[in-house]
Amino acid sequence: MIADGLSPVQERCVLAHEIEHILAGDSSCAGERGLRAERSADQRAARKLIALSDFCAARQWATSEQELAAELNVTTWALRARIADLEGADQWLDTSKIAG
Repeated sequence: MIADGLSPVQERCVLAHEIEHILAGDSSCAGERGLRAERSADQRAARKLIALSDFCAARQWATSEQELAAELNVTTWALRARIADLEGADQWLDTSKIAG
């Protein structure tokens, strides 16, 4: 079931994310293991939703994160997941790691 009121772009990204959970055999999204499963599903879905060639082409002219996401037909969340994946980030979005 998909939540009511989602835009087509949101629905597309949610479905891609949930399909990745199914493909990975994830059974729970609780605790630390669940957090890793969520990040992994986000990144795998973002890889499938955003081709590198499309990302690079649109990045040349897009002036904001929102404009880039709209051009790629994804949410800003999916866009951030793809960028983090390309940068090799272990943690992203609402998390931070402060050294020292």
